[in-house]
Amino acid sequence: MPIGSGNQVIAGLGTHHIAIQTVDYEASVRFYTEVMGMTEVVGFVSEGRRAVILDIGDGSHMELFEPIPGTQPSNDATGNVVFHFALQTSDIETALERVRAAGMEITVELKTVQMGALNISLAFFKGPSGEVVEYIQVNN
Repeated sequence: MPIGSGNQVIAGLGTHHIAIQTVDYEASVRFYTEVMGMTEVVGFVSEGRRAVILDIGDGSHMELFEPIPGTQPSNDATGNVVFHFALQTSDIETALERVRAAGMEITVELKTVQMGALNISLAFFKGPSGEVVEYIQVNN
């Protein structure tokens, strides 16, 4: 089934949001809004900590949370149950240069790979809380 095809089992199923417990809430909000161009949908307080839902731009969202009071989140992605999340783009070179210019660590440089019938370009970087983000572009 090609990427983007509708789910035939659960009507309307899709990604609503990706939630991240940040290491530095303000730095994460700045990065995802100023560098990545996401816009705030709503800010709120949940169990005593600030949170915000950001519109990624395609109808899906990113949700950022302050750390749980009294804890120190780890920015070591190897201990995180979320291995990585992928954001699709139609201009991967420009998207990657924006995060590079913002000082993010590029962990896998841009490369093109064949995944079965799909020809894709991809790159990985670490976000401000150590989250691993993949950029993916499906090529024709």
